[in-house]
Amino acid sequence: MVAYLYRMPSGIPGDVSRKENSVVETQILNASLPFSAYGLVGKMAAGKFVPFAGGEAATDAYGVLVRPFPTNSGTDGLGTATPPTSGPGDVLRRGYMTVKLNGGATVAAGAPVYVRVAAAASGKPLGGFEGAADSTNTVAINAIFLSAADADGNVEISFRN
Repeated sequence: MVAYLYRMPSGIPGDVSRKENSVVETQILNASLPFSAYGLVGKMAAGKFVPFAGGEAATDAYGVLVRPFPTNSGTDGLGTATPPTSGPGDVLRRGYMTVKLNGGATVAAGAPVYVRVAAAASGKPLGGFEGAADSTNTVAINAIFLSAADADGNVEISFRN
């Protein structure tokens, strides 16, 4: 059994953390533009929910891809780690979610949330969340951090689209 000496983990990236206060809708994913992970920001293009491709504005952020639960994948209790490439997908439009904090920044409750829109790098995917502005490579979206990140870099946000 794991002993938590200081703090429990914040959650799993892409998991809606406060379901009763969140708005989640189903959108169709585009098979030719798949998401690389759950918990990334996406936009609507040609009637489908797609990941950021680069150069987006803050107003392009339609929602965040939700990790489905429960699933019948049989691999683990939280579903698969890689999102489906087509078909329906759940999108957080407003509410609370655990996401992966990229870039190693330290964040605090109430701090603004930035999303990478250019210069993707290892550990910094387009549509990923960051705690500090990075010139023209990130945009501030209508969201705030609700706490500091846990030891794995997971943190809860309030997304207010």
